[in-house]
Amino acid sequence: MARGIRCFLCYFLYCLSYIICIRPRAHASDNLPLCQETDYYYEYTECDSTGSRWRVAIPQRQGSCSGLPEPVRGTDCTFSCEAGEFLEMSTQQCTACAAGSYSLGSGVRFDQWDSIPSGFSSVATFMDTGSLAEETQTCNRSSWTPQGTHLESNRDECTVSLVYAVHLMKQGSVSFDYQYTDNNIFFEFFIQNDQCQEMDQTAEQKWIKPTSNGEWATHMVNLKSGTNILYWRTTGILLSGKAVKPVLIKNIQIEGVAYTSECFPCRPGTFSKVPGSSSCDLCLRNTYSAKGASSCTSCPENQYSEEGWAECKERPPCTEKDYFQIHTPCDSDGKTQTLYRWVEPKVCLENVTGAVSLPPSGEREDCPPCNPGFYTHNSSTCLPCPPGTFSDGTADCKPCPAGTEPSLGYQYKWWNVLPSNIKTSCFNVGNSKCDDMNGWEVAGDHIRSSIGGSDNDYLILNLRVPGFKLPTSVAGMTPSEFGRITFVFETICSADCELYFMMDVNRKSTNVVESWEGSKSRQSYTHIMTKNASVSFTWAFQRTNKASDARQYVNDVVKIYSITVTNALDGVASSCHACALVSGQTGSSCVPCPAGHYIDTDTNQCQECPPNTFLSGHHIYGRDACQPCGPGSKSNKEHSVCFSDCSFSHVDQNRTLTYDFRALSSVGSIMNGPSFTSKGTKYYHQFNISLCGTEGRKEAICTDNVTDLSNKDLQSESADFTNYVETFVCQSTIIPADGRGFRAALSSQSISLADTFLGATVDKSLDGVSVRPDLFRESPHKVPDVHFFYRSPQVTASCEGGRAAVITLRCNPERSERGELTVPSACPAGTCDGCTFHFLWESSSACPICTEEDFHTIEGACKGGVQETLHVWNEPKLCTKGMSLPAKTSAPCEAIALWLKFGIGGGAFMAVLLIFLTCYFWKKNKRLEYKYSRLVMSTNKDCELPAADSCALDEGEENEDDVVYSNTPSLLGKLKAIASKGDRNDSESVQLKSSKAERWVWG
Repeated sequence: MARGIRCFLCYFLYCLSYIICIRPRAHASDNLPLCQETDYYYEYTECDSTGSRWRVAIPQRQGSCSGLPEPVRGTDCTFSCEAGEFLEMSTQQCTACAAGSYSLGSGVRFDQWDSIPSGFSSVATFMDTGSLAEETQTCNRSSWTPQGTHLESNRDECTVSLVYAVHLMKQGSVSFDYQYTDNNIFFEFFIQNDQCQEMDQTAEQKWIKPTSNGEWATHMVNLKSGTNILYWRTTGILLSGKAVKPVLIKNIQIEGVAYTSECFPCRPGTFSKVPGSSSCDLCLRNTYSAKGASSCTSCPENQYSEEGWAECKERPPCTEKDYFQIHTPCDSDGKTQTLYRWVEPKVCLENVTGAVSLPPSGEREDCPPCNPGFYTHNSSTCLPCPPGTFSDGTADCKPCPAGTEPSLGYQYKWWNVLPSNIKTSCFNVGNSKCDDMNGWEVAGDHIRSSIGGSDNDYLILNLRVPGFKLPTSVAGMTPSEFGRITFVFETICSADCELYFMMDVNRKSTNVVESWEGSKSRQSYTHIMTKNASVSFTWAFQRTNKASDARQYVNDVVKIYSITVTNALDGVASSCHACALVSGQTGSSCVPCPAGHYIDTDTNQCQECPPNTFLSGHHIYGRDACQPCGPGSKSNKEHSVCFSDCSFSHVDQNRTLTYDFRALSSVGSIMNGPSFTSKGTKYYHQFNISLCGTEGRKEAICTDNVTDLSNKDLQSESADFTNYVETFVCQSTIIPADGRGFRAALSSQSISLADTFLGATVDKSLDGVSVRPDLFRESPHKVPDVHFFYRSPQVTASCEGGRAAVITLRCNPERSERGELTVPSACPAGTCDGCTFHFLWESSSACPICTEEDFHTIEGACKGGVQETLHVWNEPKLCTKGMSLPAKTSAPCEAIALWLKFGIGGGAFMAVLLIFLTCYFWKKNKRLEYKYSRLVMSTNKDCELPAADSCALDEGEENEDDVVYSNTPSLLGKLKAIASKGDRNDSESVQLKSSKAERWVWG
């Protein structure tokens, strides 16, 4: 009701202004001429609540005439005309469009991009809040650029929006064709209402899926009635240093508008022949047309035009760039010949001054042999060998011997004719000059890029593989490799040429696997297929990405010498390989081996691989097929992969250190940065790491596109989700939500860094991968670091040996069990050379398990007859889990310490021993003294001196007399006296007491 009142008031005010402003002016200007139909135009007022509106006349120029028609009730608001018609406002009737124009009825179409159409606006911003004013001014020069047939986005890091507002009276839709090949650009399409509120859209509607090079895709979104503001927004992220390839848009069509009051003229180069057309047709080659044409005009004889041209151009003289050489198919004599052909359509002139003619044909020569797996039929045709047979291409097909089966695949190394499963084409975004041309030409021992229509054409070579079939003996396993493609190529370029190798899995979307810029020497590239699906491999070569009608770089070529695909489902065999047979049966057919089994070379029977070994690829013949796992790793039950079970042991200085890394088994993540591009765009590198456990399953997941895709969606689409990486270590580039105006953080450029676990060791290198000690500070503890080594064998243009990753686990008791992941400060992207990535994981869980050697015992003092014994950890404590400290113990004790008891006992024993020795030597001394006295007495008698042996007691003789000394000298004095007896007159008195009369002896 309120809306109806509001509309009535609007109409009332409009009429009032008409009466006040126009009528008096007309009255004041009675001399003004009456308005003619060309002096005004009609418009409808806004619809009221009843769905009705008014038609009013609006003057082209205010005050130029008088007598405007009165407002009249208009058609119903939901009224619309059919396609090919427009609403004639004077009669309010649908009228057919005239020839040379078209109409969509209730829709509008924009297919002419000589300039940005009216109603569209291009708005450039640099949404990083830290950007400088100079950068903002630089972005002001960025814009969507019209290119005639399409619109091209900017190529820098600025955010540029193409905006168009439309009011729909009923539910409708918007659709457009686009080309989006570079994941260095984020391309989004979203819709806002008149309150600048974003409409509800799914991620698939908002974020546009990439296309392959040269491929146009269509995107359509339903629109609600009312005001819809459409945004096409691109943001370049220059991380790789390569210039981004712009997003291209054409054929924007909007359905659901209320009416079309006029028809759109056909753009130049197109025409509509009959009235009431809903579209215009392209002019044929060698014809042209101007804007609004109903037919096309033929070019003069000395001029030419391509399809859809608005004018003709002069035909130039023929040069060497206007022809190419081909090799004829083998004839019945097995001969081939080199021929020269004009590039079609031929636009040059031969019969003018300076023009060249076609070179003469070459001599007939022998055809190259058939490719392996084929045989020669009638000397001119190569046919595939029948199932169960093989051939090297030079001989007839032979059946595989018993106990073997054919090795299926493709092996193309001779290029006399194009194989049946390889197609070639030429495509150009801006024109169709090369649509009917071959993009590649066979040349005997190689296939090479053709001339094309212009230098920026995409020359496309496509190989379709319907699927992969594993050899019978490995059919029961779950291998990580289903097949591989290997090709040998070289590029010879003088400009900015680029060769793309792309892959389309299950016809979902085409992604660039690898690309090469400029001249490249002859080299080989291999890509491994990790899923069994139909796949289309595409090679696209572009001489330059700069648009030009002239051919300046036709001598820039790419040559592919050989293409080999293993295990192709419909492949042929160039050889046979051994297979397993049933035990006890001779000549039986091949049987699949159980998982983890190899074929014994002696018996052709399946034998299980030894523990902790894994089967390498598809090679299961012989004991050598079971390769040992690296240090610190073990194999799963199927012997398909080696992994760490989160345990590790190491002998260090006669001590065994045992580690338990189970606390680190769940996926760890680190987001380093922020980093900034040359223009200041902020981004992060996020790494997800699956270290150990999980029976070898790779649980680190990285995805492209927006991060709001739920895990459920990822799991349901993981089989076909081409931007989905599942590995041991992966990396994604994250654009934060607050960096460029994105409402959600964006993830892009997801790659795998670790497809294979090499092993865990304390050594600094393993299998060609080395640790760089200078990247991280040295550990302050004596516990050795444990290094986990990984490799991703996928070869890239910058990493010929593939990528590698090293995760260093360091014992840090100050960290938690989960610890902290870091990257080198000198290499914030995790790598210094782009190929080997280094990580440091500090954690208490990286410390060895505690043992008895990690603590010591302390005995307390004896207090109250009780002594306590304590056990404490060695400081610093560099262990975790394991055994716990023993409990405190108590034991009875005495006041006197044991050592004191031993001391007292020993002292008493030594005292007794000393007394005994003193007594013994005293008694011994007395005996010697007695003998000496007897000797002295015998020398003082008045008789002759007796013999020496008669004046003393014999040994053992008892002394019967007691000797009494009146003045007893010391033993030392007596000895001195004896020594000086002859020289001195000293005397001493000795009192002798015997049974006879007493006497004194003087000497």
